[in-house]
Amino acid sequence: MTALTLAIIIAFVVGYVFIALESAIRVNKAAIALFMMVVCWSLFMVNPGSFLPDVDPSEMFTAVSETIERHLGSASTTLFFLMGAMTIVEVVDQNGGFSFVRRAMKTTNKRRLLWRIALLTFFLSAILDNLTTSIVMVMVLRKLVSMRADRLTYAGMVVIAANSGGAFSPIGDVTTIMLWNQGLITSAGVIEEIFISSLISMVIPAFLLQFTLHGKLEVPDDTGDDKYEDELTSRQRKVVFFLGVGGLVFVPIFKYLTELPPFVGILLVLSLLWLTTELFYAHLRRRSDPHKRHNRVSRLLSHIDMATILFFLGILMAVSCLEEVGVLASLGTWLDGASGGNHYIVTGSIGVMSSLVDNVPLVAGCMGMYPLAPTGDMAVDGIFWQLLAYCAGVGGSILIIGSAAGVVVMGLERISFGWYLRHISWVALVGFFAGMAWYWFERTFLF
Repeated sequence: MTALTLAIIIAFVVGYVFIALESAIRVNKAAIALFMMVVCWSLFMVNPGSFLPDVDPSEMFTAVSETIERHLGSASTTLFFLMGAMTIVEVVDQNGGFSFVRRAMKTTNKRRLLWRIALLTFFLSAILDNLTTSIVMVMVLRKLVSMRADRLTYAGMVVIAANSGGAFSPIGDVTTIMLWNQGLITSAGVIEEIFISSLISMVIPAFLLQFTLHGKLEVPDDTGDDKYEDELTSRQRKVVFFLGVGGLVFVPIFKYLTELPPFVGILLVLSLLWLTTELFYAHLRRRSDPHKRHNRVSRLLSHIDMATILFFLGILMAVSCLEEVGVLASLGTWLDGASGGNHYIVTGSIGVMSSLVDNVPLVAGCMGMYPLAPTGDMAVDGIFWQLLAYCAGVGGSILIIGSAAGVVVMGLERISFGWYLRHISWVALVGFFAGMAWYWFERTFLF
């Protein structure tokens, strides 16, 4: 290993540590990720010939530019997909598309509500994403559960169900989006083989947590707090909901029919939703204030969390630098040797690690460490890639800081790290290993 390679590794590790300590140092992780990316590639440019020995020195800078653009193009497919999906969900939410979800959840039975919350979060996360679903479900819980002690238990279940639901869907989690975009898993393959494992990782914690709930809930207050009643009608809100959510479900089908990248399908759905809401608001302006902008897409675009998008850009491009200098290939070889080639040990370890650190760089690193093979466990929909999708997603539930869903619920409900560790972590861990055990049984005896 050269001194330059070691410097790039140190820059990445130091940046990664600061990202993990974001809450302590109070510096946005997007800023750190972008700086880390620039430092890694700047070090690469100190002596690019040592990493690209087959390139003529007179063409070196052109070759490096092409290499960076190739990695940027690969990362951009994921970033544009995320931006489109985030915009669609924001449009549906701000136009009251989720307003009827609360009404469907009403019950005075605490355990029944737990199962309704778990199942709805699980399936909604597979269609939307675990972060957005967690926000929606916490808002629903605030309308249904007044006792904080009970609401914390429900919120913990939301974290588990959101991460489990996102793991079996090609669009439910950033990591599955990354794997799907790169052609390492297919939508049909991951749903068929990971669905039951993901369901088990949600059902077992729900079964265990229900015994901590006793008594009845107060009758939910259904007073008119619908802030959308003076804008879109109930029928229009349902059109927005089904067009947005149904469009997200249609994206994998669009990819299968056209063989175009998934981000093209997501932009199709966004454009149709944009056109529909523009027509709704054009009619609304004729009978109200013509200058009122309402919740039009052009205004809601400013609500998109660009810090998250830039964080993913920094991480993916920094990892691509490690790939170019050969670090990831060497690490993959070492892991195979240390685990004896056991994919369950490797991916299980990544799952547990994802409860401590962000799963995006972990998955990005694995994508660089292990090349796609034509056949076997490393082929498309092979054991390794499907286990990686499951473990990286579900493993984030073990600690509340291990996933975007956990962090946002932690902030919204002010859940302490210690409370989650004592009451939720152990059931999440049981569910995680139970789902892995089912996948082993499935691949050993059924497929």
